[in-house]
Amino acid sequence: MAFPIREYWALTKPRVVALIVFTAFVGMFLAVPGLPPLRESVFGFIGIWLAAASAAAINHLIDQRIDRVMARTANRPLATGALQPAQVLAFAVFLGALSMAMLISMVNPITAALTFASLIGYAIVYTAWLKRATPQNIVIGGIAGAAPPLLGWAAVTGMRNEWDWAHALLLVLIIFVWTPPHFWALAIFRRDDYARALVPMLPVTHGVQYTRWQILFYTVLLVLVTLLPYAVKMSGAFYLGGALVLGAVFLWYAWRLLDPPDEFFAMRTFNYSIVYLMALFAFLLLDHWLMPWLTPAPAFELQPIAQQPIA
Repeated sequence: MAFPIREYWALTKPRVVALIVFTAFVGMFLAVPGLPPLRESVFGFIGIWLAAASAAAINHLIDQRIDRVMARTANRPLATGALQPAQVLAFAVFLGALSMAMLISMVNPITAALTFASLIGYAIVYTAWLKRATPQNIVIGGIAGAAPPLLGWAAVTGMRNEWDWAHALLLVLIIFVWTPPHFWALAIFRRDDYARALVPMLPVTHGVQYTRWQILFYTVLLVLVTLLPYAVKMSGAFYLGGALVLGAVFLWYAWRLLDPPDEFFAMRTFNYSIVYLMALFAFLLLDHWLMPWLTPAPAFELQPIAQQPIA
């Protein structure tokens, strides 16, 4: 029997993890004035990816009952029986152990510790407990999913001073506030699935209209939070312009969602939220690293030579 590469790859949730590691990658570049150190960047990137993939596999393992009754997840490897729980557990442990070994030996201990805490926060605290315990699950548990920029920052700096923590946590705050409107839009569209699986997502427990207002509230808060990098001089006018345009479009989606033209509009809002976060972090990266290279240096001005008195 051939090794089921496709099924193991699906366990890592590649599209979700791609967004995670992209924000970690941006965190690495924002942490230093020029190019980040090569070894720490490469092994930090791989280590963070492995940890995120491990957390995703654990999510599959814990959610296998839910996945079987939800249309969105019914084709996952455990739900279909393509893989067995023991195989998934071994795969997740292997990825997690490899991640920690790489981060400790090739990057730095603080990155390994923060990455491990994020893995446990998402895979265990959120997936195994919060997801089933409260309709605020995605808000409270969102801190684990918001950690990647901090992990990338830590990989190249070691978090040696308060400046590192302040700026890295500002990036974490952006993703933390972005998570509820992002995920609740999906939850509105998939609310019947969540109700069938007995998962207390907000649209199930408090209704769709209440959730729509919460999406609008968090989107307004998100737009305000994304102004902070400019306010603290972490980023410049290029980022500010991009953030305002992206935020205006997100606000339009959130406002239109209060009275949507069709049932699928919630899914379009969810899809835009992914584009929004990727573009926002791309603007951060361009503003920080590329724009100084594209900005011409001030022209050299000749200073008049003081005339010496004639003897």
